[in-house]
Amino acid sequence: MDYLDLNPDLNAEQMALKRSVRQFALEVLRPAARELDRLTSEEVLKSELYWNTLREAKRLGYHTAYIPENHGGLGLPPLELQIFLEELGWGSAGFAVALGVDTMPATIAALVDDPDLNEAIITRYVEDKEANFIGCWAITEPNHGSDWVRVAADKEHQPAMQADVTAVKAGSDWVISGTKAAWISNGPVATHALLFVQLDPAAGGEFKGGIAICPLDLPGVSRGKPLEKLGQRELLQGEIYFDQVCLPEQYMVFEEDLAPNMGETVLAYANAGMAAMFTGVARAAFEEALIHTRLRKQGGRLLCEHDNVKGKLFEMFTRIEAARALSRAAMDYNMQAMPPATRYSIAAKVFCTETAFQVAHEAITLFGGAGVSREYYVEKLFRDARASLIEDGSNDLLGLAAMEAVLREYI
Repeated sequence: MDYLDLNPDLNAEQMALKRSVRQFALEVLRPAARELDRLTSEEVLKSELYWNTLREAKRLGYHTAYIPENHGGLGLPPLELQIFLEELGWGSAGFAVALGVDTMPATIAALVDDPDLNEAIITRYVEDKEANFIGCWAITEPNHGSDWVRVAADKEHQPAMQADVTAVKAGSDWVISGTKAAWISNGPVATHALLFVQLDPAAGGEFKGGIAICPLDLPGVSRGKPLEKLGQRELLQGEIYFDQVCLPEQYMVFEEDLAPNMGETVLAYANAGMAAMFTGVARAAFEEALIHTRLRKQGGRLLCEHDNVKGKLFEMFTRIEAARALSRAAMDYNMQAMPPATRYSIAAKVFCTETAFQVAHEAITLFGGAGVSREYYVEKLFRDARASLIEDGSNDLLGLAAMEAVLREYI
């Protein structure tokens, strides 16, 4: 099943990308996600299916979608990137998110473009085809979740912030201490983290944030058990502990306040990516409902022939088209602008994830009792979509941060 793309200017190469990623999502990601969904997180961690799926994605170069061509990556332009991420999300929300955070240390290293980091991070990452180099975004903490988002988006909220993970300068190193929470995507398997920290908190004054690219094989780094959770169970998440970890100074790539610079850029990229992925999840749920209502009879007629069912399907269809349009617009602007208009990435993330959840909810309604059975994929899509409402920032707090930016812009 395909959808009519309302962009009449898509060329043959872009259409080929959409078809090839869709095929991978259908033949590799979705079957793996369904099987892994039935395992415990410890079993997923040890599963050859999990590792083989990551390897297949890397062998296709999918992990390099954000990496510029001059660094050996695919360097997908914004429209192609949105198409790519939507198709991954259509196949598996969990694997889409895993691949999205996997690239973050190397993507930020590419923006820094330091020769030492290029060799130690980007080249190793791009050339990895065996899932030996896996990235994560280590931002969430036991006492700090979405408030990190507000720090990145609004300097006004910085003085009240006291992060759990801190970095103190000691000679030519930074000494990292503290805990990143169990919600760190790829945390149990990552080899490198894009790590958000608070710099020299004992010095007093305003909050000062730092962003590091931290190898996770350094002495003092340890991890908790992989998290057991409701949805996206193919995405491994878990705590990372830092006990007086000595990080060489070249790995602290940004030392300025987070609000006006890289923190906001990371948030803009992440939220735009989430919007694209969960447009795919919404589409997957709609297609499951569409197929079911064209096969299932009730009251002597196919479900899709009942007016109230048509009304529900039309609302689902309309919201998905709106989600795709907003997702593409936010990604097109924010992948090219510096600084990005992060409020639009946030708006896209909130709208698209809520669309995914609402569409999956309505799809379960149209399935009836069968919708809550694990026999049907729509049940997993519903659980996966629910997680997205608090993923990469809780939607309600993200909305506040975005609206504060809008108010500053217009008033």
